[in-house]
Amino acid sequence: MSWKTLVALALLVAALGGFFVYDTYWLTPARDKAESAKGRIWALEPKDVEAVTIKRSSDTIRLKRAEGGGWEMLAPVRTRGDRATADDVVTSLATARMDREIDSKPTKLADFGLDPAAAEVTLEVKGRKEPLVLSVGSKSPTGAWVYAREGGKPAVMTISEGVGRDTGRPAADFRDKTVIAFDRKNVSALDLDVSGDRISLAADDQGKWRITKPGAFPADGDVVSDFLDKLGSAKVKEFVSEAPTSLAPYGLDRPSRLTLWLGKDKDRSSKELLFGKGDPDKKGVFVMRPGEPGVMLAPEDLWTAFPKTVAMLRDKTVVSYAYDKANRVELDSPRGQVVIERDGTGWKITSPEAVKADSGAVNGLLWSIRDLRASGFLGDTAADVPRFLGKPEVTVKIWEEGAKEPKTLLLQPSREVRGGKPAAVAALAGQGPVALVDAKALQDLSKTEADLRDKSLMPAFELGDVKRARVAGAAGKPLVVERSGESDWKVVEPSKGSAKSAKVSDLLLSLKSLRWKEIASATGDDAARYGLDHPELELSLYKADGAELGTLQIGKQDGAVTYVRLKGRPTIYAVETALLGGVKSAGTAIPG
Repeated sequence: MSWKTLVALALLVAALGGFFVYDTYWLTPARDKAESAKGRIWALEPKDVEAVTIKRSSDTIRLKRAEGGGWEMLAPVRTRGDRATADDVVTSLATARMDREIDSKPTKLADFGLDPAAAEVTLEVKGRKEPLVLSVGSKSPTGAWVYAREGGKPAVMTISEGVGRDTGRPAADFRDKTVIAFDRKNVSALDLDVSGDRISLAADDQGKWRITKPGAFPADGDVVSDFLDKLGSAKVKEFVSEAPTSLAPYGLDRPSRLTLWLGKDKDRSSKELLFGKGDPDKKGVFVMRPGEPGVMLAPEDLWTAFPKTVAMLRDKTVVSYAYDKANRVELDSPRGQVVIERDGTGWKITSPEAVKADSGAVNGLLWSIRDLRASGFLGDTAADVPRFLGKPEVTVKIWEEGAKEPKTLLLQPSREVRGGKPAAVAALAGQGPVALVDAKALQDLSKTEADLRDKSLMPAFELGDVKRARVAGAAGKPLVVERSGESDWKVVEPSKGSAKSAKVSDLLLSLKSLRWKEIASATGDDAARYGLDHPELELSLYKADGAELGTLQIGKQDGAVTYVRLKGRPTIYAVETALLGGVKSAGTAIPG
């Protein structure tokens, strides 16, 4: 191929590529725009509409674009417009298409609902001196269209019934239904006034809230956040009255007042909302914005979330500590004393004896302490602690990593009842406040060594660690199964054959999760009494190198419990008989 041919091909490819780009980015959009404009009453784009007026016999709605792309309602009241509704209606009007011309010179416009018109629409468009006008009449007999006239032109045409629906919407649809507009992350303080009781809150730099009036207390961040979230998302259910002659029927003659403080220092500003009484039938509460005459109905859950008292707003956490930093806990209760300490990723009991702790039980204890919440307060200072907690029944000390002293929680019973439940008194020693908590905390935190110690029977193992399992009864030949793959098992004794692998897995899981209920004999004396001089069943697990993981011996059943022990260890345990069902039947269930 000659160089001239190559140059010609290159020029052709470049030309085709250039045409493709030109067609894609210039011609195609232009064609699409021209296609979309076919049949339209007006050649304009919705974004160019700067104002719209819908005049009807009952009222006149006037909207004007505001800064930032929103809308301002100028009539029938001056307020914020609903952006979504206004944009939809303006788009519907700006892109309205004529279906067909019905009568070029009608003699009776009333026949089409155009004398007077159901609605007269005026669009003020950027770059046009004269506004665009559309008169909208009644529906056509099919109901799919409405009659209309453009400006001063005599002809009557049909357009989409959607235009009639949009121009017939109530004025309330065009109003912004946000109860109070604010930037959630910009809220720096709150002032609340309920029946003359005034409460002030401030947010610190970490976003936590504190009560500053009538006293200095930590605030419940969840309560404040829940209220602000509901306030920010609250929508008006109904615009009740634009100019009421009296506010008394709405409870707004003596309202509760909310003041939102936004920003800080020289940029600080405020917004207010007044709350009246509720309307149970409509599930709402009457509200007003100061400086605006209208009464609105807001959702009742907004008033439910309104923090009306200091007690509602106070942080109800009794003990605040870093759960992941706790490394030692001491319990002292009528049930005894227990000391537990962190042991790597788990826990161990160091007193009254050194044994492994059940991490789940210890975590449950720590969560009970962390989740303890006040239902009321009896005192606020450290001086109040000995007055209300002269004889603590339960004492819990928590050491955190790096702390020199523990946090000491004190609890004792109370005669008070809160929410229909008995209460207890709780406080941090030397700190306060003194709180009322659910009396159940006395039981939850009175743990013994037996409650917290690890009750696992078999030594810890993973299912993949087990290479061989042996089941031996008092009579008959032992059953031995061996792993032949990741999850497959086979019988190797008393004769070779297949095994039900799922049953072997069930057996291993049962042994791994088996927990004892109580210690029947710590020394193992009188094994015959428990049927362990000649066990009914022995189950042994072995690793791949032949080392024994452990052998469980099963003895006599005594009603709801059965006695067991680990071979080579003296302690005899009682376990719930129901937990041994699958273990006992292993010898007959496993062979295939």
